[in-house]
Parts: sequence; C-alpha cells; structure tokens
Amino acid sequence: MADDLYPIQGATNTVSLTALLARKQDVRNVEVGSYSYYSDFDDPLAFFERNLKYNFGYSGARLVVGKFCQLAHGTTFIFPDANHASSGISTYPFAVLGGAWAEALPLAEYPFPAKGDTVIGSDVWFGYESLVMPGISIGHGAIIAARSVVTQDVPPYAIVAGNPARIVRMRFDDARIKALLDMAWWDWPEDQIQARIPELVFGRPRLD
Repeated sequence: MADDLYPIQGATNTVSLTALLARKQDVRNVEVGSYSYYSDFDDPLAFFERNLKYNFGYSGARLVVGKFCQLAHGTTFIFPDANHASSGISTYPFAVLGGAWAEALPLAEYPFPAKGDTVIGSDVWFGYESLVMPGISIGHGAIIAARSVVTQDVPPYAIVAGNPARIVRMRFDDARIKALLDMAWWDWPEDQIQARIPELVFGRPRLD
C-alpha cells in the first residue's frame, strides 16, 4: 500500500506522495514518510510542480513530511528561494535585471532572510487550500484548517485556523500529548498498526 501510486482502490484523485516522489528524480530537497498522501480534484500527479512554490534550490532549504500525513486539495508549501531583502530601504531585487545593476551589488550579496527547512511531523491533516510559509515546523498530530496560512510553528496535536493561523484548541491535554508522542504509533510495524486501528480511530489507545 505504501508504495502504490494510487493507494485508494478506484480513486485516481489521491496519490501516495512517497511513490510520486520516487518518480521525480529532479526533486532532491524533499523527503516524505510512508503512507502520506495528497488528494486533488484536478491533477494530483502535478503536486511537486504546482504545490511547492519557488522551489528553485538557491536557499538549500528542504521540505520534510512525516508519515501518515493527509494533504487536501491545494495544500501548498512556499520555499524561501524568492524572498526579497527587507533590511534596507527597498525590497526590489535590482540584481535580477542584470547589467550594471547586478554589478553594483551582485545577487549573492543581498541580505536575504534565512528561513531554513520546513518540517512536518507525522499524522498531520492539512485542510483544503492550506498554505505553509517557509521555515515552519508543524508537530505530530496537528490539524491545519482549510485555507489557513501557517506563518508560525505549530505544536503537536494543535488545531490551527485562519490567516495568519492561530491555535483554536489543543486536541488533548499536556499529559496525553506527551504520552502520545512517546508512543509514536506511526513508527509501529505495519501489523501492529493494523491490529490496533479501531483503538487509533475510535478511542483512547493503550499507551504501550
């Protein structure tokens, strides 16, 4: 199942991101964990081309997506490669026009802000057309509401919504979250996950 391009039988609008990434030899700065999928009403096969914006590779930033993540239609990740310098008077990237303007200050010398990697935990649910800005960390078990714009890190098991996204509530109390993070069910062997699916879906699984 984890290696099937279309993990849901009869549904061609949902693709395994792991299997899709394996077909994209030119995408070298993205990692995706097993069983994470993307659904799209138009063309899910174009995810890495359409939904990773400004991924030019200049910054060296990576996108890391954990296991069992669920990405709804239009989920988009912004890379920092098209950032503009904002520490001076103007944000205009003069050097991109070349010539004397590039000689005056080469693009490599611009004080572009460093954003770092975007890191997504496991079992994160992204709602319809959610947008994640560069350098964001989203914890395990978080829920990103439809059309949210994530501009700050999201703690594990938080539900966030809005633009900019804010925490609506936590899914569990602190003690429960710690126990769930320690349990890390997404790292269990497949047969153990299968045996305990009813607990994972319906109720409060044994924390062992």
